[in-house]
Amino acid sequence: MLSKLALVAGAVALLATSTARGADGFTLKGPPKIAFLYFKAKNDGGWTQAFDEARPKIEAAMGQQIPYVENIPEDAAQIAPPAEKFIQRGYNIIIGTAFGYSDTFKELAAKHPDVAFLNAAGTTNGPNLQSFYGRTYESQYLCGMVAGAVSKTGKLGFVGANPFGIVNWTVNAYELGAKQMNPNATLTTVFTGAWNDPVKERAAAEALADEGIDVIGQHVDTPTVQIVAQERKIHGTGHHRDLREFAPKATLCSSAWVWDRYLISELKKIAAGNWQTSPYGDFIAIKDGGTDIACCSADVPKDVVDKVMAERQAIINGKQIYAGPLSDRDGKERVAAGKVLGDGDLWKMDWYVPGVITQKK
Repeated sequence: MLSKLALVAGAVALLATSTARGADGFTLKGPPKIAFLYFKAKNDGGWTQAFDEARPKIEAAMGQQIPYVENIPEDAAQIAPPAEKFIQRGYNIIIGTAFGYSDTFKELAAKHPDVAFLNAAGTTNGPNLQSFYGRTYESQYLCGMVAGAVSKTGKLGFVGANPFGIVNWTVNAYELGAKQMNPNATLTTVFTGAWNDPVKERAAAEALADEGIDVIGQHVDTPTVQIVAQERKIHGTGHHRDLREFAPKATLCSSAWVWDRYLISELKKIAAGNWQTSPYGDFIAIKDGGTDIACCSADVPKDVVDKVMAERQAIINGKQIYAGPLSDRDGKERVAAGKVLGDGDLWKMDWYVPGVITQKK
């Protein structure tokens, strides 16, 4: 997922360097014809597979088959040709799936003003281009609740890719969720420096298990963390998809993408005409279909599931995870009482809440 995201700069760009939408909105000149560009293989077990699993649902809702091309890296020379080929064949909605497509999609959108472009994890926007990403901290907060409740030691672990906004907000939310169930819970976090590196993920998960941690969360691309948890006879919580597929005895729940919920709605808006893109991209909450919690294994007691699902409903109803008063682990106030952390501050989050212990592998 989001390979090579140098994301402090990129995330801020999502909020500051996009093209304003057209006043009258965007309207296709013919019936919608949709195509996907996949960043990795469709069966990668994580980020890309989540899109491919949403695709049949989108096909059913839109009444058409949707072609795709796999393994399109974040390289303009390799992104543009398949997009151009789809456009030459009459496809007028192109969906990308990587941060690194951002600049190329902006160029393609300018070159093809009659084609609609959508790009997951992108940072560029325009009259016919919309980037989108989910508020993953909401579903990770719920997974943190599960972890905090099931842990016997209160010592939780987390394997993250890189210490910037979109990972830090999941780490912090996970700890805040865990503290709802166990106020003494701590979260030791190891950053691997890579989105998709099973060797580093295994080393990080094994090191956490060696420290006596009994539930490990993750924001990396492969299911390796969950596999290690199962090997070590402890628990874990997954990311991207329901990772019980890989570690049914260990995985308690997962923060899972539900892209069909968002994309079906957005594609129908495009098909209806006068599509209004956001100059800042779409930042999707659980209620609109970014991520959700895949809950829960038989090892999670029913009363815990009930509390988690009640909290999920509260989030749908408007509860804010990053509501004040909230200070970081050094005692600095980050959100004042009665205030909510703004989206710009979420994207550039470089601090941790009390209870988070950070390490680098």
